[in-house]
Amino acid sequence: MSKEEVAAYCRSLPGVKEDIKWGGVHVFFVDQSKMFALFNLNQDGLSFKVEKDLFLGYVDRPGIHPSPYLARAHWINMKTPYPMATAELQDLLRRSHQLVVSKLPKKRQIGLLL
Repeated sequence: MSKEEVAAYCRSLPGVKEDIKWGGVHVFFVDQSKMFALFNLNQDGLSFKVEKDLFLGYVDRPGIHPSPYLARAHWINMKTPYPMATAELQDLLRRSHQLVVSKLPKKRQIGLLL
């Protein structure tokens, strides 16, 4: 997937908004400010949240690293070309979105759960 295809996929998820923050970081978020994916944290990298129990397994894979500043919250980082198939990357982005949505109050989850 290209950066543009990843951005389009993130925008297609329920309730997603995007913004440029911190001097050029392209952030995708839900519910005002709960981010689930971002570009350019590490040059041309893509970072997003993964499940706690899967974090170490992903960072052991070639081309995937703990995300700078966000690793303690179980975020991974990868540069283009992304070291996984399109279907797997889309699944991980969807799961990142749902991880963030699941932490919202029940009232705010309405319409955001897949």
